[in-house]
Amino acid sequence: MADAAFKDLVIDATHGPTLAAFWSAALGLRAEPAGESPTDLVLRDDVAEHTVWINQVPEARTVKHRVHLDLHATVEELTRLGATAAAEYAGNEADDWTVLRDPEGGELCAFPRRAATVGRYRLYALVVDAADPASVSAWWGERLGLEPLRYDDRPWYRLEPGGSLPWLMLFIPVPEPKTVKNRIHWDVWGETEAFLAAGATLLTGREDSPDPHVWWDVLADPEGNEFCVFRPDRPLRG
Repeated sequence: MADAAFKDLVIDATHGPTLAAFWSAALGLRAEPAGESPTDLVLRDDVAEHTVWINQVPEARTVKHRVHLDLHATVEELTRLGATAAAEYAGNEADDWTVLRDPEGGELCAFPRRAATVGRYRLYALVVDAADPASVSAWWGERLGLEPLRYDDRPWYRLEPGGSLPWLMLFIPVPEPKTVKNRIHWDVWGETEAFLAAGATLLTGREDSPDPHVWWDVLADPEGNEFCVFRPDRPLRG
């Protein structure tokens, strides 16, 4: 049984309008103002869980993204929007993809096989680097009420779309430790106390924010991935 529900995604940007223009076109979402500042932007369609907030931050990207997005898109489509190729991998006929960088250098992957058939919305998977994919996928599976599955013969684990999760969530092993704040994170509906009891860490409580409009707590999962918890009886971000 789930004790939380997926809410939305957040992407950090050093120049919000530039990254919002890229990701709105790449994902098939419309960009809208999210506040009084022109740098406050949100990407939406008619599905609430597809929402992506663009969060302007002062710090630039310095290391490989530990969380990235996979898209049903071709390399040509994404490069026209401002992406640049980073590397290419071809494993077999069933899974070939190209690693690209968005206009601020953040990694993403293009999966072209279904690009012409999936419709306007293009997000295929949220991919999370992990020291222990089995453990962290089980942790998030328990929170969201989903059963983690091993990904074929690889040491990868996945949560299939279901419940509040609108797309695949994939956890893959990497040797390097997490060193900086993730530039992509996710928000959930739930109770902070339940997450803390399950092993999450409180990073910033809503009571500690100088902004009276902040109704969320910032937490980290057992591998240090940041996420925000919104109580269901509180207003939405923005």
